[in-house]
Amino acid sequence: MPVKVLVVDDSGFFRRRLVEIFSADPRLQVVGTANNGKEAVDKVAALSPDVVTMDYEMPVLDGISAVSEIMKRKPTPVLMFSSLTHEGARVTLDALEAGAVDFMPKNFEDISRDSAVVKHALVDRVLTVARTRLGGSAKPVARAATKVAPRPIVVDNDRGVIIPRARKKVSLVAIGTSTGGPMALQAVLTKLPKDFPVPLVLVQHMPAAFTHAFADRLNNICQIKVKEAEDGDKLTPGVALLAPGGKQMMVDPRNGGCVRILQGDERLNYKPSVDVTFGSASKCYPGKVLSIVMTGMGADGREGARMLKNSGSRVWIQSEDSCVIYGMPQAVEKADLADDVIHLDHIGERIVKEVG
Repeated sequence: MPVKVLVVDDSGFFRRRLVEIFSADPRLQVVGTANNGKEAVDKVAALSPDVVTMDYEMPVLDGISAVSEIMKRKPTPVLMFSSLTHEGARVTLDALEAGAVDFMPKNFEDISRDSAVVKHALVDRVLTVARTRLGGSAKPVARAATKVAPRPIVVDNDRGVIIPRARKKVSLVAIGTSTGGPMALQAVLTKLPKDFPVPLVLVQHMPAAFTHAFADRLNNICQIKVKEAEDGDKLTPGVALLAPGGKQMMVDPRNGGCVRILQGDERLNYKPSVDVTFGSASKCYPGKVLSIVMTGMGADGREGARMLKNSGSRVWIQSEDSCVIYGMPQAVEKADLADDVIHLDHIGERIVKEVG
């Protein structure tokens, strides 16, 4: 059966264009449209769509309020459209906190062009959002969903016995996320104490206009310091550096440890890329990185996790039942690279325990 879509926007042109694009794909069925937030809430209740595309600036009831009401009355996956401005970033983060699954830039020029690339990206995102697990990160669990890897062993040739190999001290925590990541990162980082003893690097797939606002939001609610990374920033205990959107962040051992911000290779699908940051960390801190791959679609982070694992570092993934989208963690798991699978509710406390 096709995925049922409700299109919500106060622009008649934008609504019509989205309907045209969705109706041309047999995997989607537009079951209705709405031109304000109140109408959207009512139509979600009446039409039971599988996914809602939502504008944020509308009369009667704005998009954020509409998302909140939908989540209270009839939780449904929502894809937000937002402008690539600082205000658009703030509103988008509010919408994600209210329960929206993901967002896309609202660009009238792109949507008006008859571009196969734009159409494919839009349809693919709607299909992905429709398949998401709403409230997965908030599911109560009786215990942590963990899978403990076998302890590394070595043979003591002098005595001919097998003994455990000691783990190296953690010098850096590296976290990679995508769809569902903003709220997942918030859940993890707010559990870290002010005197957290090692630096952190964070990679969240986000446009360039959004990462500064996201870092500021995290900094305001966390005990640790969070900032958008700048070229040359030192790796400092208790400070999390967030990779800037549209660029690549690499860990550099010079000057006691810092980050380098680069334009990066245009052939890479993700800017920033988890693979790039994880890979550089594996070379700078072999065996001393605690890495976590969290919710998100695609496989970014798998190859970086492989490099970290080969260097002797630990690789954790977020559990499927607590992910919005299990794509990135699943890619690591299928490659047999995960040392542990942990529910989102327990990742923060496990980090604190592991780092000591």
